[in-house]
Amino acid sequence: MQVQVIENVLKLNDDVARLNRAALHAAGIFTIDLIGGPGCGKTTLVEKTIAALRDTLNIAVIVGDLATARDAERIAAVCPQVVQINTGRGCHLEAHQVRQGMDRLKLDGLDLLIIENVGNLVCPVGFDLGQDAKVGMFATTEGPDKPAKYPHLVDVADVLLLNKIDLLAHVPFDLPQFYADIKHLKPNAQIIECAAYTNNLTPWLAWLQARITAAKK
Repeated sequence: MQVQVIENVLKLNDDVARLNRAALHAAGIFTIDLIGGPGCGKTTLVEKTIAALRDTLNIAVIVGDLATARDAERIAAVCPQVVQINTGRGCHLEAHQVRQGMDRLKLDGLDLLIIENVGNLVCPVGFDLGQDAKVGMFATTEGPDKPAKYPHLVDVADVLLLNKIDLLAHVPFDLPQFYADIKHLKPNAQIIECAAYTNNLTPWLAWLQARITAAKK
């Protein structure tokens, strides 16, 4: 008997992701997939990013959570286009869910779509959603060992954020070890320090605006 092997269990997801990417590119939208653990400050980063850029860019957000619409309600205070996706027991967003979220947004005229993935450093990493860039997020309050423990995120991320840098003097965070672990895994990794809560976001906003500008050329 010949045993059939499914060579790529992610094929269906990847097919939908390609459709998502094509639709977003056709509309001139730059898209990021924001990945980080619970409590690292993803939602605050999204809020403050929108507040800083909304006068010059049209932005929409798709928020992934297991339950509640609390993050989406926070973001809605600064952004008119927000879609909440509740995954139930699912630990990550998938391309078809993002597709459903896109169907509920007005894509015409958008410059930036932010996908705030479910708080998780493992499951979201392997799923293409149709994004242009994956953004990995860590925080000083989590401890310095997260890159070493979750190397796949370091490997696939286009940029890595270290949030809550303003708390560095108040938490036992070994900054040299954090950088050394990342550089060991990915010598050319781009790391941006930020403090979303206190609006210390200048390097992050510069990176984002440069990528948006480049995508429109």
